[in-house]
Amino acid sequence: MRPMLTKSALISLTALASLALGACGRKDAPPPPDQQAAEAEQAPVRPDGSPQLVTSSDQVHIEYRVYGKGEPAVVLVHGWSCDANYWTAQIEALKAHHTTVLVNLAGHGASGRNRTDWSMENYGEDVAAVVRQLSEKQVILVGHSMGAPVALEATRRIGDRVIGIIAVDALKSVGIPPMSKRELEMRIAPFRKDFIGHTREFVTKNFFSEGADPLFIRKIADDMSLSPPEVAIPSIESLSKMDFKSVLPDIHVPVVAINSDLGEATDEARIAKQLPGFKAIVLEHTGHFLMMETPERFNPVLLREIDSLTAKSRG
Repeated sequence: MRPMLTKSALISLTALASLALGACGRKDAPPPPDQQAAEAEQAPVRPDGSPQLVTSSDQVHIEYRVYGKGEPAVVLVHGWSCDANYWTAQIEALKAHHTTVLVNLAGHGASGRNRTDWSMENYGEDVAAVVRQLSEKQVILVGHSMGAPVALEATRRIGDRVIGIIAVDALKSVGIPPMSKRELEMRIAPFRKDFIGHTREFVTKNFFSEGADPLFIRKIADDMSLSPPEVAIPSIESLSKMDFKSVLPDIHVPVVAINSDLGEATDEARIAKQLPGFKAIVLEHTGHFLMMETPERFNPVLLREIDSLTAKSRG
């Protein structure tokens, strides 16, 4: 036989039910706008460098990391067979003044590989997809090696938010006709035959100045040689076939190159014929990865050129 509830017990249960219903009602009702704004201000901020994802136009997820804050945002784009970690030595210097964004292009780092067209155009769309997620009104794109042509392609897609491009040991071939089909195949054939071995040899022989740290050389050569060849080989093909004449007419922002003195000289006069206002700064006794080898020399130049591009954009 079920025990009967006393009158006082019934009153208590009724009160609890009313409180519960009231609590549910309060949970479902949105707080007033002022309270929402206050809660948004108190919301925890995403830690610097936490991975973020965006989907590129061909449905590849692109991973990027954001540090610091400030206008303009500086977006760092790595080179062939590298990744966003190659910019680690620039983070502290940049994030004190600028929103600093490190991008892993498709097929690199933690970004997706579900792509068949590894063109500079598609890589440019990867960068553009990231920039569209940023709230900053102005952006400067900084591209190392292959990352510089990618930055050019990204600028065509982003539009007026880009106020300048900084190339790092890149764009030296602007004004030189692309390789012939035969020349290109001769260049690519050793990579097809033995990607790991040839990449290690190619990087070791061509990317470092005399006297470079042997351990650093080995680290970079080993790292790049372990890139997936199904990404790296078509990427270097696309880069080698790039005809700057079809791209540069769409570039209406200042372009600066911070280059090493290794290998081919930066012919500023020739390049400026296709990129009016082009400016080159050469750091002597440096190699292809100058931002990693000598950040104490590279970073002040990078910051100075960012400041200069920002000032020009303000008229």
